[in-house]
Amino acid sequence: MGKMFRNEGMDRNHNPEFTSMECYAAYTNMEFVMEVTEKVVSNAALKANGSMKINYQGKEFDLTPPWRRLKMSDAVKEITGVDFDLLNTDEEARNAAIQYGMDADDVNKWTRGKILAEMFEEYCEDVPGYLDGPVFVIGHPVEISPLAKRDPEDPRITRRFEAYVNGWEIANAFSELNDPIDQYERFAEQQAQLDSGEDDEAHPMDLDFVNALEVGLPPTGGLGIGIDRVIMLVTNAPSIRDIMLFPTMKPIEK
Repeated sequence: MGKMFRNEGMDRNHNPEFTSMECYAAYTNMEFVMEVTEKVVSNAALKANGSMKINYQGKEFDLTPPWRRLKMSDAVKEITGVDFDLLNTDEEARNAAIQYGMDADDVNKWTRGKILAEMFEEYCEDVPGYLDGPVFVIGHPVEISPLAKRDPEDPRITRRFEAYVNGWEIANAFSELNDPIDQYERFAEQQAQLDSGEDDEAHPMDLDFVNALEVGLPPTGGLGIGIDRVIMLVTNAPSIRDIMLFPTMKPIEK
């Protein structure tokens, strides 16, 4: 558990400095760290309030496990009507996204998986109440999950989840990718996107990491939880700065 620092804007639930808890569990997988996430968050609420049901700014959330699972493709279908289970090629996905209203100049650069992720982010994440949860969003495309193991039933997606409460992402986790060949190929693709300027958030090549995987990594579940947001929820704090000891503040003249 420790502090992280990012060059991002400030708002009610974002801060350039934030606290993250991360863990790895050897010989486990995504399902195991799902249970860890449920237990950490629900027990935090229980210890703070005496109940796994919390009231946050007038809205009630029941954090009692198990939490709902929602496939990213199902979310996009529910909100937009675009069914990615019926779109098998990049071209089909591009046509569907453009027809729905996405910018053609952007969409024509993207793969099917990237389009799915962008549609979820643009059309699903901000729908009031839709991701109030608690809910695990699963089925993230390989293109946006360079460190997650592929789903054996559908190699286009990964064994990854993001946990949402009150529409906020509070956790990100996956079955860790431990195949060095697959990892090298994904890093190479991500590095190409960085070099071309296509995606400035792509993961750079990391040969030391690939070499470590060649030595060997057991099946592993990896998890990161945003501690600040969890504390906001269980203490009914309206702003992330309310639960930090020395928060970054906006200049008084602004």
